Amino acid sequence: MTPWIFALDTTHETGSIALLRGGALEEEVCLHAPGGFAHVIYAEISALLARHGLAVGDIDCFASASGPGSFTGVRVGLACVKGLAEAVGKPAVGVSNLQAVASFGGAGLRAAMLDARRGEIYGAVYDASGRLVSPEVVSPFEKWLQSLPEGDLEFVAPDFAPYCAALAGSRFAVTPVVTSPAALAAAIGRIAFACFDRGEACDPAALDANYVRRSDAELFWRE
Repeated sequence: MTPWIFALDTTHETGSIALLRGGALEEEVCLHAPGGFAHVIYAEISALLARHGLAVGDIDCFASASGPGSFTGVRVGLACVKGLAEAVGKPAVGVSNLQAVASFGGAGLRAAMLDARRGEIYGAVYDASGRLVSPEVVSPFEKWLQSLPEGDLEFVAPDFAPYCAALAGSRFAVTPVVTSPAALAAAIGRIAFACFDRGEACDPAALDANYVRRSDAELFWRE
């Protein structure tokens, strides 16, 4: 029987939830919650499942974006998926937002990016199979460029416009740019299904956040 996959992303102001049957998307819902997702996410999940005649217990694998992104948003999403999966005794998968962004690329090497604010980006390089080639980092864009590998590379990001000027005169001046959607839940679900199919989904209690950057509280405490 083809498994049902539920996936969510609450790591940025524009979030999303998705329902998949195996690797095929049944429905994805974009959620815009500038005030946070904690007070809206459960009603949206309930409505999504109801539209497809499903209960939480019918889901075979739960998936959440694990970051990087908003610290509060990452925690809300992981807590939601952990709670639902544990309640019905099902496995779960945490998926990096950068890996989800990279999945929209088509080149052999995909330099995935997200805005990290403070003049920095979250970035990483994945290959066509979703394997991490260069580690996930938070860095000024120009500094990150210097670390990127040679080869069949493209940039993948929801919004690359602020960084185009920095490519002029560099070895990336003609490097292709792919625009990924802001809604990542469907991509997270597809990656999670592949993990589930390989037997790599885990006990939900084992899911962990992928912050990449330390929290403001930790930074201020160390200072």
